[in-house]
Amino acid sequence: MAQFSLVGSPEPFLHVSMRRGDKIYCESNAMVMMESPLELKGRLQGGLMQSLLRRFANDESLFQQHIEAVRGDGDCLLSAALDGDMQILDVGATQYLLSDGAFVAAHDSVQVKARLNSSLGGAFFGNTGGFLVMETSGQGQVVVSGCGTLFELEVEPNKDVTIDNGHVVCWDSRLNYNLSISTSQNSGFLGNLVNSVTSGEGMVLRFSGQGKVVICSRNRNNFLQWLTSKLNLNRNQSN
Repeated sequence: MAQFSLVGSPEPFLHVSMRRGDKIYCESNAMVMMESPLELKGRLQGGLMQSLLRRFANDESLFQQHIEAVRGDGDCLLSAALDGDMQILDVGATQYLLSDGAFVAAHDSVQVKARLNSSLGGAFFGNTGGFLVMETSGQGQVVVSGCGTLFELEVEPNKDVTIDNGHVVCWDSRLNYNLSISTSQNSGFLGNLVNSVTSGEGMVLRFSGQGKVVICSRNRNNFLQWLTSKLNLNRNQSN
């Protein structure tokens, strides 16, 4: 099985060491470098329907890159689409749900498929895939990325955790989760809406049960909005 490792800091490469016959797949344009024994192809991962659902659910490319060690052993380097960290997760006993844009790469023995969102709130708000979310299955490893630095949180029974929705990268599929517009639990919908607007809090995810949540230090959408505003400001000033 291909060996994943992270190289460099604070924005690492994903280094993949492959033996003849090993296969991985990754997000489109993730490949930076690969050695000659490896072969790269674009494929519809999971077939046309799953590819369309993944595109709709997770804003990912219709075609994904498949890399196979065809002519012998070889290495390749992959990178995430946006600035930030990556994390390698073991899949098997634990499966994960992924936020939009979190997927980087996985062993060929791991599937990442779209399914209906169990949180109705997530169907209308936030970065959790809307009506559909991405869920892993199988055994092996999956690599995720997030904007900024990544950090693992352990949710424990009777110790619920509330996280700003834009900072959630992925979470243990066994966890219960609900999306809300406020951290307040007793203000009602209107009170929560007012509190969300006045505090700048935005959407939050409440997790309960037992399992891991991976979070990132920066909100990708906020960062892109800030970057766009700066680019527009510079463009207006130059005119």
